[in-house]
Amino acid sequence: MTNDYWLEAKNISCFKNEYEVVKDLSLKLKYSENVILIGPNGSGKSSLIELINRNIYQVSKKDTILKIFNKELINIWELRKKISTVNSDVKSRINEKLTVFDLIISGLYGKYCKISHKSEKDVLLAENLINEMSITILSQKYFSQLSEGEKQIVLIARALIKNPKILILDEPIANLDLKSRFYVIDQINELTKLNTKIICITHDISMITEIYDRIIMLKNRKIIADGTQSETLNSKNLSLLFDINVDVIKHKGFWHVYRKPKEQQSIG
Repeated sequence: MTNDYWLEAKNISCFKNEYEVVKDLSLKLKYSENVILIGPNGSGKSSLIELINRNIYQVSKKDTILKIFNKELINIWELRKKISTVNSDVKSRINEKLTVFDLIISGLYGKYCKISHKSEKDVLLAENLINEMSITILSQKYFSQLSEGEKQIVLIARALIKNPKILILDEPIANLDLKSRFYVIDQINELTKLNTKIICITHDISMITEIYDRIIMLKNRKIIADGTQSETLNSKNLSLLFDINVDVIKHKGFWHVYRKPKEQQSIG
């Protein structure tokens, strides 16, 4: 029988510079689900992604289990083929004269530069993906000419060219203006047509759309809520998560959060 879970973690703790960044974590993630991991800054979201990508390692202790794609001994290079992570920090490292087309192909080689020895197969893969993602109009532009939202989508396309099983999006709408935020959210929603599941890391509730099967809330490096949108997204959980009294409503498929008037704010 095939295992339903690509990630199985039990009793996991990790340290960076002697600080415990992952604390007694137990979590299973299914192949079949798109997941939002939401929490305030410093809640442990990025550390969990570092653990998955094997940039940090768990402390060995009693009853500790970490399996990724059903393996405890994890080959980093195999992992890189199956998981792609998009982080906006790389934008500043990309040559301003690199075209979108060449940047997307560079994802096959784990680089951010023009690949001089690309094959016909590489070119075909890029062309098909560009068509599927409806970004043909961007493909011959220089990356530096794009809006911030367009840059984000192109980085996602670069991550997808390897056809990973899991796509990790780390704060995909951070620092974007309103138009760019909606553009990126809409484009990510379209990715459900592809054969890749999404883990989205965010602190922004507006990122949560119908495509996400599961919401995991992280606070102080611990999971405080985990379930479907209807189970987890409520005023009580969001108020606890961000330490502020809020009301949460869903309107036309989107979630909105409102701060309660000052007279309704509890003290302590």
